[in-house]
Amino acid sequence: MNRAQAFAANAPLMGVPGAAPPPGGKGDWFRGAGGMRLRAGLWKPSHLAADKVRGTVVLSPGRTEPIEKYYEVIGNFLARGWCVLTHDWRGQGLSARLLPDRLKGHARAVEEFLDDYNRLLNAYEDQCPKPWIMVGHSMGACLNLLSLESGEDRFAGAVLSSPMLRIKTGKRSMWSVKLVVRWNIRHGQAGDYILGDPDDPFDHNFAEDALTSDETRYEMWRQQLYACPHLAIGGPTYGWLAFALDAGERALKPKALKAVKAPVVIVQASADDVVWKQTNQWAAKRIPRGRYVEVAGAKHEVIMEADDLRAVFLNEFDAMADLVAPAADALTDPSARTTDVTVG
Repeated sequence: MNRAQAFAANAPLMGVPGAAPPPGGKGDWFRGAGGMRLRAGLWKPSHLAADKVRGTVVLSPGRTEPIEKYYEVIGNFLARGWCVLTHDWRGQGLSARLLPDRLKGHARAVEEFLDDYNRLLNAYEDQCPKPWIMVGHSMGACLNLLSLESGEDRFAGAVLSSPMLRIKTGKRSMWSVKLVVRWNIRHGQAGDYILGDPDDPFDHNFAEDALTSDETRYEMWRQQLYACPHLAIGGPTYGWLAFALDAGERALKPKALKAVKAPVVIVQASADDVVWKQTNQWAAKRIPRGRYVEVAGAKHEVIMEADDLRAVFLNEFDAMADLVAPAADALTDPSARTTDVTVG
């Protein structure tokens, strides 16, 4: 078996010094909607971290993000005694891309992503002990919420980071953005970059492009990207933007939000330049067991933020974990945590 054949047969987990895959995990391929080859990663905690596995975290990245970007938080979950199942969405990471140009961040229909997610859960359900906690960021968090709204009932709880429910459009009104998107799609330009901007990720720098205030974590991700350029994604296409707008509008329907049965915590960055925090707070209030936590001073990528800021996310995860799989030394009843708060 040559190198190309080995790569095709075994889903790799890429690493660089300082950001190697956490121990106890392996990459794998599974088939998504339409037979697309998608990548998953499954980790089990060491017996040194936990005598008994508490359950499984199913982790969904945001737009452009591969599994590799989440190694640190995967390690955090493993240290707490949780198995971790994560994945690359279609069109990014090492999952199959949707266009010949790998850098184009493209998408077609919301249904394809939800189908992929359901197939992921079905494929690995027997290997993932319950209870399950859903964790997602941005685009992944939006799709996670849509899954719950559609009746997915295998999760005991969810912790969602800055979900992409209503994206910011700069100086352009949402109405004008939708008009431009519809025009371009109708004229066969769904696969074109928005405004022709490829937004080459290899030209990015911390000062101008970072969605975290933690330069060390930002640069570590840059090292991973340069070590494996195949992970890179550039600017979004008109097709992706149409998908994102549709996903957010569906997720925000009051009837859909009220249908969510599991407890859901939205951990929202206060200094978010990507999504509207007010919309996420509005959504949390309409989820029957919803809770909104705003992290003062944090940028969009709360999970990649400075230690004191990302600690807020981890504290909310710990509270959810104690609710669905109480630890022997839990001192408080996390079910009482229902009020919205701002931390920082």
